[in-house]
Amino acid sequence: MNRNELTALLTGVAGGEISVSDAILALKKAPFDDLGFAKNDLHRGLRQGIPEVIYGAGKTAEQITQITEHMLNQGQPRVLITRLSAEKASLIQEKLPICYHETGQIALAGDMPEPDGDGTIVIATGGTSDQPVAEEAAFTAAALGNRVERLYDVGVSGLHRLLAHLDTLMSAHVIIAIAGMEGALASVIGGLADCPVIAVPTSVGYGASFGGVSALLSMLNSCASGVSVVNIDNGFGAAYQASMINHIGGNK
Repeated sequence: MNRNELTALLTGVAGGEISVSDAILALKKAPFDDLGFAKNDLHRGLRQGIPEVIYGAGKTAEQITQITEHMLNQGQPRVLITRLSAEKASLIQEKLPICYHETGQIALAGDMPEPDGDGTIVIATGGTSDQPVAEEAAFTAAALGNRVERLYDVGVSGLHRLLAHLDTLMSAHVIIAIAGMEGALASVIGGLADCPVIAVPTSVGYGASFGGVSALLSMLNSCASGVSVVNIDNGFGAAYQASMINHIGGNK
């Protein structure tokens, strides 16, 4: 149950449409359900505004299906599943309708919501090779109710490509800057934009990039103010944080 659902429940009680006993029953439900192999957190939407998300890596298709079905049956309108391989997605789709994005290895059970955030989340990548992480971020942001605009392959090796989109950057509410190699994109965008910039280092790069560590350290040492950094390849985490910022006006 998220805040909107709780508000609807209490409004229903106040208007006489829902009995007090039914409302008490809805609120008395355990904060989590034990499925044996997983404990579904049913009150996370109420606590944080965003329901629990399933991390697909390491789980079987059957486990993911059971967790998803349980969440939907408990009234959660949609379930986001990250790090989901195409093979597992195919097995899940035999039993449960999901929208699967293969590039981002991410899926959604339920309908994609209408955007209700304060502004637009812009997702910029240094190169085309960063797209898997970027698409995880873009899909996540959209599933959390945000307008998303993509700026792909605008890295510093051809800075004019980024500067051609200054209007987009300067009108964004939040920017997610995704880059591997030396990770310089975040600092450049941070020096241009007046909104929060969330930097995502990727594991793209040659040997001395150390699987994204070089980009991570560069972003952590950014000289541009207003730049925060998430973990390597963590497009989901960046989008989650961006969505929280984009909904700070109260819409959740």
